[in-house]
Amino acid sequence: MVGVSSISAKQVLPKFQMEAKKEIFHYNHTDSCRFSRWTARESYQFMYARPWQKVLDFYSNVVNGSSSLSDLFGAEKFHAHEGDAEISESCDETEMGSVSSKKRSGRWARVTFKIVLAYNGASFDGWQKQPGLNTVQGLVETSLGKFVDEKKLQQLQDKCLPVEGCAFVAGRTDKGVTALRQVCSFYTWRKDVKPQDIEDAINSAAPGKLKVSSVSEVSRVFHPNFSAKWRRYLYIFPLNDEGNGELSCQSGEGVENHKSDENHIAENNGYGKYNDETVGNLIVNDEEGLEIESRRKPGTFSVSRVNQLLLQLEGKLLSYKMFARDTKASRNVGPPTECFVYHARATEARLPCPDSGEERRVMCVELVANRFLRKMVRVLVATSIREAAAGAGDDALIKLMDATCRRATAPPAPPDGLSLIDVGYSEFDPQNCLI
Repeated sequence: MVGVSSISAKQVLPKFQMEAKKEIFHYNHTDSCRFSRWTARESYQFMYARPWQKVLDFYSNVVNGSSSLSDLFGAEKFHAHEGDAEISESCDETEMGSVSSKKRSGRWARVTFKIVLAYNGASFDGWQKQPGLNTVQGLVETSLGKFVDEKKLQQLQDKCLPVEGCAFVAGRTDKGVTALRQVCSFYTWRKDVKPQDIEDAINSAAPGKLKVSSVSEVSRVFHPNFSAKWRRYLYIFPLNDEGNGELSCQSGEGVENHKSDENHIAENNGYGKYNDETVGNLIVNDEEGLEIESRRKPGTFSVSRVNQLLLQLEGKLLSYKMFARDTKASRNVGPPTECFVYHARATEARLPCPDSGEERRVMCVELVANRFLRKMVRVLVATSIREAAAGAGDDALIKLMDATCRRATAPPAPPDGLSLIDVGYSEFDPQNCLI
């Protein structure tokens, strides 16, 4: 009898407790603007309630060549940026020449190609190849299959595997993220493969969505990821032309939805489960906390304020683990989380909308660093906007790096606004920036 009752308690009591009490954990900010700072749900709502299709259309036009970055930043800035890309390519050609002058044999007999390509993020499920998904890597490697050497071809056929090439990339982009000058490489032992053959094969895979900018033969030592010295990202955030924010924090309505959405956002943006080490830095949002949460919060932010916050990151080697998502535990401490940011700026621009014949106000954020963690750019953008709206101090982003829980930072901004602009293989020149 005792055994039956104990089993019943184990089965019923935890379930009852879960249904009776739903708790939402927020990071316990202690600064003076803690009541003005958006919650995860409010930040998510503010970021996604935007006309993102306009940005997607612009990126699509840039990829297929009907628009360019000069439409945002002007011809002078655009040409300076293009010149920087030429410097990077000339650096690779120098490496290539040092090897070409020698007689190739053994492992050096293989030919390595550097492929620079652009793709529209809205058309793909990210870069990395995954079963059943339409990915950039999948299309590229399928296109490169016709250039593999006989030995590789035989190995694939013996294992009943699809005939595909192997492409190494400078950096994997998430689903929805566009790239204008992504860099990948491919090698083969065949001597009859020409750069134009590779370009034609990839361009025919997804016309209008995937386009090769250039293909060149480089040194065997070239690796698009390990040889890179910096990466440049651009984030375009649509502004409200009326000057009014969409965020509304009225009390009373939708309290239960607020709670369930908060948990959903936390789970789907890499916050993960809390533990004994982090729970001390969190506060519980229950019925008693509704009074604080119902306070009216700012619904607008200043672009110049975002720029001021980002400026504090320039020229510093810092750990960005609080601004990363979906990273392994082994990468949460130490040098693997450290990034050196060369350039971090924000400015207002006008996004051309050919269909309507009008222009839309947008905020452009340019970030250049030696490396970026998973979703780091999107979290930085969202957190910068949140802190700017709350009126936080200039060192707000720096202070957040000392937090003990990733709930201290905002959920990642939508992938629609993000684009990998280019990857550099020469020393970074601060004169060749878009902003």
